[in-house]
Amino acid sequence: MWLGTQGGAARLRPPVRIHTLLARYATNYVRGLQDVEGTVEDYANDLASRPLKVASCCKHYVAYDVDNLQGVDRFHFDAKVTERDMVETFVRPFEMCVKDGDVSSVICSYNHVNGIPACADPQLLGETIRGDWKLNGYIVSDCDSLEVMYHDIHFLNDTQEDTVAQAMRADLDCGSYYPNYTYPAVQQGKIDERVVDKALVNLYVVLMRLGFFDGQPAYTKLGKDDVCSESNIELAAEAAREGIVLLINRDNILPLDVNKHKNIVVIGNNANATDVMRGNYAGIPRRYVSPIEGLSKYATVEYHLGCKDSHCGDTSLFEDAISASKTADVTILVMGLDTQIEAEGHDRNDLSLSSWSTD
Repeated sequence: MWLGTQGGAARLRPPVRIHTLLARYATNYVRGLQDVEGTVEDYANDLASRPLKVASCCKHYVAYDVDNLQGVDRFHFDAKVTERDMVETFVRPFEMCVKDGDVSSVICSYNHVNGIPACADPQLLGETIRGDWKLNGYIVSDCDSLEVMYHDIHFLNDTQEDTVAQAMRADLDCGSYYPNYTYPAVQQGKIDERVVDKALVNLYVVLMRLGFFDGQPAYTKLGKDDVCSESNIELAAEAAREGIVLLINRDNILPLDVNKHKNIVVIGNNANATDVMRGNYAGIPRRYVSPIEGLSKYATVEYHLGCKDSHCGDTSLFEDAISASKTADVTILVMGLDTQIEAEGHDRNDLSLSSWSTD
């Protein structure tokens, strides 16, 4: 993929194995969300009728690698992708998500791919997702992607009705523009009513598989207590433990000894983090456990902020933190970013820690 900026262009080609790993993770995640126990084998020859616990969605399709970087944003970004890179790198995770995970929906992205909006490209949507991969579900646009096509991109100088017609003919089943502009598009002869019917069938079949009309008794009474059970909380903790990557263990200091390391100094702007753990696109968790709270169960903890915020441009608190660490059994630094540095609509330019954090 070529990423063009005001300063030039750069070619990015991640190893294929990374995308294969990502695809396997997504496939199993989707299976866990969707599969109703005991029905997978029963509906092996009729996946389009297989019951669902929830409808999962794989996103954002495709080559959606820029949010807002050096003047290039996701709404105007045109990914220039060779056919080989598209097949080996960018669409591979989505292909496995559909074919192996049997995901019930795919969401197309804001960006263009080789000059065509992803949500209006019949080759990417109808020919590939539904034709080659045999999606059992619907294709939906990312939020206001169609509005962006009309207002911001002025793709082919289309009207709003043209925009809807183009997207629906490409096999997009659902989008924010559809409720207001589908009927006028039909009236103006821009789209055939049979195309609309096809999109509705794709949507309503998923609703039927979810038991939207006749219910699924096994799931009707489930609530937050069933989700946040003790066994599920422990499973989440196990996943977190197994997901930790130890880069180096100099002098074998880890694991810490609760009998030896009784007084701990914790330094860092994220040491007492709670809300920041959610990132900027998450639901409300049942509880937070900050690093300080977790460590306090095993030792006496003295906390020093060190950096006033994630930018870490102010060193005035360094001296107190350094002084405290000299008398501690062990010092733990909890560094990192928050949404001031990186968030939706805000990419960072490099992977380095900010300012004085590295010191």
